[in-house]
Amino acid sequence: MQDHGGNTMQIIPVYVVVPPHILLLDVAGPVEVLRRANAEQNAIRFDYRFVSSSPQQVSSIGLSVAGLEPLPEVLPDNAYIILCGTITAPAEAADPEPEYAALAAWLKSVFRPSIHLVTICSGALIAARAGVFDGYACTTHALSVDELRAIAPAARVLDNRLFVEDGERYSSAGISTGTDLMLHLVAKLTSPVVALNIARYMVVYMRRTGSDPQFSPWLNGRNHIHPAIHRVQDAIIADPARNWSLAELADTGFMSVRNLSRLFLEQTELTVNAYVNLIRITLAKDILTNSSLDMENIAEKSGFTSARHLRRVWAKYHDMPPNDYRRLSAGH
Repeated sequence: MQDHGGNTMQIIPVYVVVPPHILLLDVAGPVEVLRRANAEQNAIRFDYRFVSSSPQQVSSIGLSVAGLEPLPEVLPDNAYIILCGTITAPAEAADPEPEYAALAAWLKSVFRPSIHLVTICSGALIAARAGVFDGYACTTHALSVDELRAIAPAARVLDNRLFVEDGERYSSAGISTGTDLMLHLVAKLTSPVVALNIARYMVVYMRRTGSDPQFSPWLNGRNHIHPAIHRVQDAIIADPARNWSLAELADTGFMSVRNLSRLFLEQTELTVNAYVNLIRITLAKDILTNSSLDMENIAEKSGFTSARHLRRVWAKYHDMPPNDYRRLSAGH
């Protein structure tokens, strides 16, 4: 598909699965991220649709969700399934168990290696019934972790995580973390700058890794309104591994090197070099957590001259060495 400028646009089909007694925030948060992603850039379009075992579902707050499409029998390659969470059915409501079983059976029938699964909150329990987490790491809401372990004893269920990525399977913890996970996916599929703009629009913190409960370094030093410094920061975030010079960054901000150094420190309370290193370490941390690459390759991909250089800068931000951090993040 081409956009209005004649450029090729990649279409990513997204199927948002709406179970009985859906938690509305599980749907609204992640899909709002996708809607904004479509507005922020033209390289990728997220073609999302809402599917269910019934044409209408009642949400957690009593609001009905109607116009739901049937569950498709076959999914296209590179499709994403977003499986949202639920609440316990009210006493007066019909038993949702048959629909949960139907959703699990459907997921088992359509899931294959070219499909990506995203579970929000207790949506992981339905996925676990389908067996798709067997042999993989996953998480869910803290109140559902024990149930997830019971349903999927062959899965590696992780506690105290915002979200977990393991191959083509993504799972998030409670409710609002679905937004965190979707920002992570959008950053991965488009760029960190796009995800950063969405996070600012939605007035949420952008957390890059599921193991980090603190607000993201990607947003550190952004609490200012100076447009030239924002341009410089956007350039750095878009390509942290680039061998940036002060002269290049000054040109990006349409100012002199001296003015850039002064204004950057004034607006962000960081030097330009410190900011570049912070973003590179954040990228290295993301690669370290979500890949099996060795330290030399991680250093190269995140803009450091060597693994030794990476470790030296890393030590300024983390007490734990990179390899120990990787083992802890993997739950070993």
